[in-house]
Amino acid sequence: MNTLAFSVLNRQHQIEKLSTEIFDLVIIGGGITGAGIALDASARGLKVCLIEKNDFASGTSNKSTKLIHGGLRYLKNFEIGLVRESGSERAIVHNLAPHLVTPQKMLLPLIEGGTYGKLMTALGLKVYDFLADVKGDDRRKMLDKEETLRIEPLLNNKTVIGGGLYAEYRTDDARLTIEILKKAAALGATIVNYCEMTSFNYDIQSKIESINCKDHNSKNIFTVKAKNYVSAAGPWVDQVRKKDNSINKKRLHLTKGVHLVFPFEKLPVKQSIYFDVSDGRMVFAIPRGKITYVGTTDTNYSGSLDRVVATKPDANYLLNAINSMFKTVDLTIDDIESNWAGLRPLIHEENKSASELSRKDEIFVSKSGLISMAGGKLTGYRKMAYRALDAVLKKHSNSKTLPKLEESNTETITLVNPPLKSTDDVEAYKFKLENVLSTLGISDSYYSWYLSSSYGKQADFIIEKLKDFKSNTPLECLVRAELWYGVHHEMINSLNDFFIRRTGRLYFDIQSIYNFKKIIVNDISKYLNWNTDKTKSEIEKLNLALKDATTLYDEEFK
Repeated sequence: MNTLAFSVLNRQHQIEKLSTEIFDLVIIGGGITGAGIALDASARGLKVCLIEKNDFASGTSNKSTKLIHGGLRYLKNFEIGLVRESGSERAIVHNLAPHLVTPQKMLLPLIEGGTYGKLMTALGLKVYDFLADVKGDDRRKMLDKEETLRIEPLLNNKTVIGGGLYAEYRTDDARLTIEILKKAAALGATIVNYCEMTSFNYDIQSKIESINCKDHNSKNIFTVKAKNYVSAAGPWVDQVRKKDNSINKKRLHLTKGVHLVFPFEKLPVKQSIYFDVSDGRMVFAIPRGKITYVGTTDTNYSGSLDRVVATKPDANYLLNAINSMFKTVDLTIDDIESNWAGLRPLIHEENKSASELSRKDEIFVSKSGLISMAGGKLTGYRKMAYRALDAVLKKHSNSKTLPKLEESNTETITLVNPPLKSTDDVEAYKFKLENVLSTLGISDSYYSWYLSSSYGKQADFIIEKLKDFKSNTPLECLVRAELWYGVHHEMINSLNDFFIRRTGRLYFDIQSIYNFKKIIVNDISKYLNWNTDKTKSEIEKLNLALKDATTLYDEEFK
């Protein structure tokens, strides 16, 4: 295993490449869309670099409902093409990383007086299965009242009249983004986080000639040159376009989505549920390890892009939805363990509410040559990458400035090596990990699930490193081994990179941050040679992230 393939310890070398080489393609933005473009382009033979002003997946790509889903609700808006594409894509991504994209049966309860009756639900799910090309046991199954309550006893037996069971896929959005970037780097892409595009430079034809970048670690400014420039900046797409003076009638419409996290014992659902809310929207309740999370809201947003938080009205909306559906849980604000709030970079359409806006993607091409990818959703990242590269190739259709490209093959590029090839493989590996961890003093089966679902067979490297650490507890050794792995193989550059994007602990195991913060600060400051001021600054950033995840604000930050 090449220690420096995607390591922060190799960062200076990557910065030197950015400032001295000429690339076929520069990608601005390190979320799922930029990652997908980087992988597709590098796999086809282009010389690619990607820069991200914060950490990878630190925006929308870490704030979704964490489902690779077929978009059942898009049927309501008659977005047939989006449902069809989403349905086919989720099966593909499951095959590429079955430990990260796992089958998840979803229960759609039917409620007396609810938005959808039995007939419409049965018809809708049948059409959904057809469009998404769902096969075998994954096809929808309609349930009577007794069957529905047996699958999920927490539902209100006075109002439930039946249900529908259909297929979805659960994921960790940030880890999926990281694995795609790691694969792109392995194929030759130059990828750097905490490197911000600050401005464009133009030639005499007013075409983009280069970009100016700031390395937030060293504070150095340098120039990157390429033949093509693609912005995949998510909610920041319009900000990048403003720097290019290319804003026109087409623009983003940002909406906010909030998810609340509860200890599993407070909301012990046996089954992932997609349920009706009184205003006609739908909300998910999804059990995951130690917790159950519920979301999402869908409200117009005009606040800060860099600090998106949950407010008390957001929480009350979801609490009312939960307590209406599950009459016995009686959850309050005090039961919330953590939360996350993120933005959807949708495309503006006049006279449409937040929930009515399409989740389709669209490409804006400016006169200067900047290609901006707007809209879209997590599930469609491969197709968005394909369309972005298609736009790049059209610019060069009558020239030979780009090499002859291979056909796109991201449908078959396994994301993680060594690979797990199926759900059965994942289950067998999880069982193996459980036995190994038990011999090391970690008997809680949660950790075998957590390691296998987060890292796949890469967890073997973490387990092997665990044995090198001497700590108070085996769990402390495990967390330290995770950090070592992340620094050497996953471009960890900060405490927040580790606790939020690489391990998901801020949302799914927040107590572990308090338990292990001190030892992780000690280790990472040595790995990255932080001085006292840098260490203090990083601790402050982590404490702010903890505050935002555990606080409900009166209003959004402007």
